Amino acid sequence: MQYMLDTNMCIHIIKYRPSVVCDRLSSLSIEDVSISSIVAAELWYGIALSEKKKQNEGALKDFFNYVRIFDWPSGAGPFYGRIRADLKKKGTPIGAMDLLISAHALFLDSILVTDNTREFTRVRGLKIENWLER
Repeated sequence: MQYMLDTNMCIHIIKYRPSVVCDRLSSLSIEDVSISSIVAAELWYGIALSEKKKQNEGALKDFFNYVRIFDWPSGAGPFYGRIRADLKKKGTPIGAMDLLISAHALFLDSILVTDNTREFTRVRGLKIENWLER
């Protein structure tokens, strides 16, 4: 199984180290867990806004040692187009970054790990897990 972590799951891991999530991560190989370059960009944005830039930058760089970062591929473009059109027609759009992350996960046939299931369940065909749920 391939897992792609969403931004909010990464933040939970970095800030709070929830045991249920850390246990799950430790049971997997680094080859099984990734983040999108879109997620990495969102995390860097959080650092830029942070009051404790150095401390948070160090924590982020440490976190990056435990996941693979995949660049957003052009092959995800058709997935993005379909998702955005589907959601627009239904009148249930999601955020721009979430669209890109969804398309990336679908392209890679990865399970998206998120605590933001409300938005991502709108995306047809996207496999989702929330590791914070018990």
